[in-house]
Amino acid sequence: MGIVLRPFRVGDEEAIVASANDRDVWRNLRDRFPHPYTLDDARWWVANAPATNWVVEVDGVFAGCIGWTQGTDVFRRSAEIGYWLGRAFWGKGIATEALLISTERAFTTTDIVRLHTGVYAWNPASARVLEKCGYVLEGRTRNAVFKDGQFVDELLYARIKT
Repeated sequence: MGIVLRPFRVGDEEAIVASANDRDVWRNLRDRFPHPYTLDDARWWVANAPATNWVVEVDGVFAGCIGWTQGTDVFRRSAEIGYWLGRAFWGKGIATEALLISTERAFTTTDIVRLHTGVYAWNPASARVLEKCGYVLEGRTRNAVFKDGQFVDELLYARIKT
């Protein structure tokens, strides 16, 4: 399986919508990720995606997205990492491989020394991806997230550059 992380480009929009417009994808992401996810949302994202966000492509097919946002001020050497895949790509090791590639990219091409993310407690598959990639559970914030009409704990994971 050929997994590549590449920049977003015009022409990705329909594939993004086909994967992103899924309630179960949205349910594990921040509310700034729209639902329903429209072609206009995808056009905006392709035009405005930060340089540290990429398409996860599997054998030439759009599978999802991954990227990080570097902190500022005293957090400037840390970044929050995030990812999502379309349902058709779940459970195949793709998220793990993409996270390994992105983590390595962050640690070798920037001065970032810490990558971190939060996972909703109802998403153990994503927690397992992080653990397989060397991320360590640093804590649980109880009822920290209000998503889809309910409170859920957030699991905080991080990986430190060695």
